[in-house]
Amino acid sequence: MKKIIAFILSVIFTASMCESVFAMAESADCACLINGITGEVIFSKDMNTRHAMASTTKIMTAIIAIEQCGMDEKVTVSRNAAYQEGSAAYVRENNVIAMKDLLYGLMLNSGNDAAVAIAEHISGSSEVFAELMNKKAEVLGLRDTHFMNPNGLDDPEHYTTAYELAMIAKYAMENDVFREIVSTRTYQATPDNATETLYFSNHNKMLKNYEGSTGIKTGYTRATGRCLVSSAKRDDMEFIAVTLGDPNDWKDHSEMLDYAFKEHYPKQVVREGMTVKIAEIAGKKHSMIAKNDFTIPLKEHGKTEIEVVTHMAENLDAPINEAEKVGYLDVLCDGNSVGRVDVISHDEIESIKGIQIKNSFWERLAGVFRILFA
Repeated sequence: MKKIIAFILSVIFTASMCESVFAMAESADCACLINGITGEVIFSKDMNTRHAMASTTKIMTAIIAIEQCGMDEKVTVSRNAAYQEGSAAYVRENNVIAMKDLLYGLMLNSGNDAAVAIAEHISGSSEVFAELMNKKAEVLGLRDTHFMNPNGLDDPEHYTTAYELAMIAKYAMENDVFREIVSTRTYQATPDNATETLYFSNHNKMLKNYEGSTGIKTGYTRATGRCLVSSAKRDDMEFIAVTLGDPNDWKDHSEMLDYAFKEHYPKQVVREGMTVKIAEIAGKKHSMIAKNDFTIPLKEHGKTEIEVVTHMAENLDAPINEAEKVGYLDVLCDGNSVGRVDVISHDEIESIKGIQIKNSFWERLAGVFRILFA
């Protein structure tokens, strides 16, 4: 693929963004609120202080399992996994269960047994799996996160920060399988070699009590206190909130998310079906279009530069099926990539011997130009 052209949007307001003068998450040890698309920090309280994370650990456990395993893979539950202390999915020794079902037990019931079963299936032991978790944290650029186990049981060397946990959550929520699991309120599963049905119920009360809630994970140990990572989406805007050591987490998360929605508005920078490129073949024009919408939450007051860069081959060869992917749009916010949208063919283009689709005249001249949004 070759970068052909960039659309640049500069959104500028003369008023400066006012810092929040009221307190939020007062009862939390640490807190962080971020834009779920850009990762921009909207509110923080000691967000870079290392803190235990309890079962919010399982966000990382789940995303590694999803990325490394097929959802239909069968997992045999060991005696060690089945007899883990604390919250449980209630899988039994020698149960054979699909990875997908085990992940629901992990994220809804917060099953420590499910966490260890997953770790042993992938790495042979919880200790080796924790090494895998730490490598993933390193890949994500996290410097103040360290894992000792897949379930979040207390250990002095098991910690994160509110900010880095928000970044883990943002990354995980970009995965459709993960997103579906953590937004589910109840789930049933039956191991292959059992007749007993397992019933999983999501501990995250935000799913029921907060409009637009999309996930994601609770956590608690006596030493750590209550931990919560939540997310909510309205009007194509999504935000992620994190608190560590917070006895009033439900209230605090509602207030933080309310604040985020109040202070932002949705800016649609890519519209589904918009023409990205006009290609000509045998004198006939064909449109290459955006497959999906893409919206960025922007502050009501502030300055943001959004760039949409098209990545496509300079010459496309027929035949091309209707809705076939021919490239992608890379959406950048203040120079940082925040998402991609596929570019597809609007219609079917039949093969014509000896003729190649060529760039239209305006594309050969364009380079970079600006589009103004009302």
